[in-house]
Amino acid sequence: MPYKRILLKLSGEALMGDKQYGIDPERIADYANEIKTVVDKGIEVAIVIGGGNIFRGVAGASKGMDRVQGDHMGMLATVINGLALQGALEEKNIQTRLQSAIQINEVAEPFIRRRAMRHLEKGRVVIFGGGTGNPYFTTDSAAVLRAIEIEADVILKGTRVDGIYSSDPEKDESATKFESISFKEVLSKGLKVMDTTAFTLSQENKLPIVVFDMNKKGNLLKIVSGEAIGTVVNL
Repeated sequence: MPYKRILLKLSGEALMGDKQYGIDPERIADYANEIKTVVDKGIEVAIVIGGGNIFRGVAGASKGMDRVQGDHMGMLATVINGLALQGALEEKNIQTRLQSAIQINEVAEPFIRRRAMRHLEKGRVVIFGGGTGNPYFTTDSAAVLRAIEIEADVILKGTRVDGIYSSDPEKDESATKFESISFKEVLSKGLKVMDTTAFTLSQENKLPIVVFDMNKKGNLLKIVSGEAIGTVVNL
């Protein structure tokens, strides 16, 4: 296996399935099955989930809400999603730990780097909730930060699109897909992979990113098995 330890980044919107908001039990069960196939291969898995299916701080701020207040609400939303995914994984008999950047001791452990790494070494899936614990930072930034801290080999960003395109493939039929692309090319072409803070942090720490379609069955296992799925962003 080319990767021993991965960090999987999922958007909160991905958990909605075909719903307008909230969590689709079928979609989250599908994700749990995909993650199980990787865990069964001995890959150490950490996960960061967004909270956009429940609340997005930026959207709240645009309508007059205090941005800091809105971001804290978004952090709590990521913990809710983390609990949902934890429950789905444990139904598959996968041991998990939910760690939160904001203290909610009754439902999640506090984030402690060494403890997280120990859980991973024991084969447990670690879900990181609460973002970075700070407002004005996205869950993309949280994903890159946690990946660096736990010394992950790669960030796998699961989306509904099968990679990075020259333009939005859902709006532009002439959009072309990149099989691989450098960090510099992404910036020069103005392509949207992650927010700038997260992307720069990944680049500075030489942490590759793979953008792929998480909704296609078997894709996650194919990536960790070394198959060319999605788009790889590297130096």
